[in-house]
Amino acid sequence: MTSWKDELVDLDIDGLIERISTYNPKSNSDLLMAAFEYGGQMHFGQYRHSGDPYYMHPFAVADILADMQLDDATIVTAFLHDTIEDTGSTYGEVSELFGKEIAELVDGVTKLTNLQLSSSETKQAENFRKLFMAMSKDMRVILVKLADRLHNMRTIKAMRPDKQIQKSRETMDIYAPLAGRMGMQWMREELEDLAFHVLNPEGRSSIMRRFLRLQKESGDVIEKITGDIRLELDTTGIEAKVFGRAKKPYSIWRKMEEKGQSFSRLSDTYGFRVITESDTDCYRVLGAIHRRWRAVPGRFKDYISQPKSNGYRSIHTTVSGRDGKRVEVQIRSREMHEVAETGVAAHWSYRDGIRVENPFAVDPAKWIASLTERFETADDHDEFLEHVKLEMYQDQVFCFTPKGEVVKLPRGATPLDFAYAIHTRIGDSCVGAKVDGIRVPLWTRVKNGQSVEIMTAEGQSPQATWIDIVVTGRAKAAIRKKLRNDDRERYVRLGRELARLAFEHVGRKVSDKALATAAKQLRLKDTDELLARLGSAELQARDVVGILYPEADPHGDEVDLDASVIGLEAGQDFAPANVASQCRVNGSSGFPIAARV
Repeated sequence: MTSWKDELVDLDIDGLIERISTYNPKSNSDLLMAAFEYGGQMHFGQYRHSGDPYYMHPFAVADILADMQLDDATIVTAFLHDTIEDTGSTYGEVSELFGKEIAELVDGVTKLTNLQLSSSETKQAENFRKLFMAMSKDMRVILVKLADRLHNMRTIKAMRPDKQIQKSRETMDIYAPLAGRMGMQWMREELEDLAFHVLNPEGRSSIMRRFLRLQKESGDVIEKITGDIRLELDTTGIEAKVFGRAKKPYSIWRKMEEKGQSFSRLSDTYGFRVITESDTDCYRVLGAIHRRWRAVPGRFKDYISQPKSNGYRSIHTTVSGRDGKRVEVQIRSREMHEVAETGVAAHWSYRDGIRVENPFAVDPAKWIASLTERFETADDHDEFLEHVKLEMYQDQVFCFTPKGEVVKLPRGATPLDFAYAIHTRIGDSCVGAKVDGIRVPLWTRVKNGQSVEIMTAEGQSPQATWIDIVVTGRAKAAIRKKLRNDDRERYVRLGRELARLAFEHVGRKVSDKALATAAKQLRLKDTDELLARLGSAELQARDVVGILYPEADPHGDEVDLDASVIGLEAGQDFAPANVASQCRVNGSSGFPIAARV
């Protein structure tokens, strides 16, 4: 009879524990072994779609996290991450056996697994909120979840075709961009490529065939260019490691789509990295490469002096290399490289057997706080999802204020986005902008390294068309809020005038006390809410009069047509259409006013 130990016989737990102890000599091997065996017992008798014992999956997730050199608690969570959801295990039992920290992590992963991030927009927005809440409590929860998704994508062929497509779309839309936003570019690229294989197998096969043809025609380009760079660095006396690779099929496909070019016209299908021992050497390497090969204009980025929000630092340059082929080179130090590979996970990783403070690693608590602070201003589900997609999934550009301060914006941002990034008041009162000293339209797309100056004026208010110009969630939310407030103020003013006319019609004088009484009887928040509804025609002024003075006849003779109303001249036709046409403001549509009382 098969036992749980028989199912685990092919899993090299001793090798995994030895690997973990190599980068973390203080690792608790007894704890790791206990978690491995407990998970194996709990999942005994369960099988994956492939027919393999289920526990191969948690082991593979732990293996991925060990490659990222993470701490014991994260590895143990990987072993146990499906126990509470799929077995008879409980939070209390995990807490008793492995401690509260690990129980909280396992519980957090369980809750993430139950979130339907690709569901309807309303539910999706709420689930995204829960996702960020879980991340803010402990970022390691999402690291385990991402490793879980990566292994599931590596073994996705065992699933039904419809499930493969569903999981791949979810991976492409949510998990791959999230991995990228967290700085784990290698994971983002692999997730995208695995999903691409399912969603567009013909497109991926086409690119792979062209790569093979290119390699046959020109030989091993990577080895040749890597050799060229090494020779140049040796000549200059710089110690550094040089790596080269072909870009992932999906990355190439995306560039072909964005640029509208065929594969043969794409110039930078290969990428190279130079890893130095210090930041100073990064700039020496840059000088050596630019002396040897011609730099391509507009393809230089210095993320060392202006790092990304997830801690990423590197110098990017593109040069015309061997045979005129464009070559993209990334230059970074060893410590920068660790952050580039593991992103915010570098906060928990080990180096040379010691858990060290990487000077370039971002504090996860601060990172998630900066990511979520702009989501809190969203008034509805659509706005929240818009914020998520804009803030999480877009690349960044770095611009400067006239005083030299750096403002980070998503690619495609405008001077208006820049203004709102500085302060909402600056954005609301913006009347113009200068980029590098030249006056430009507000819809201009700013570029990396440009200096932006915002011109403001008192009395200026956002225009409705600005919503289509800006791209950041912060700017869109601020503009919508201001427009709503301005509309409300106009409705309140118009409502007060309509109320005055209606009260005078029955021989009464309008007062705040009378309006407050009417608002209370109508169960409205306050007087302004009453007036706003009158101004927007959600409520009739004669109905308000009827509530306060039932003995009066508000339905009798109509209002004196010679009376003056806000937006109309005395004697002008009081038809609703005319009121609407008089009340057009800043190009927006007129108020839907029913002006007869």
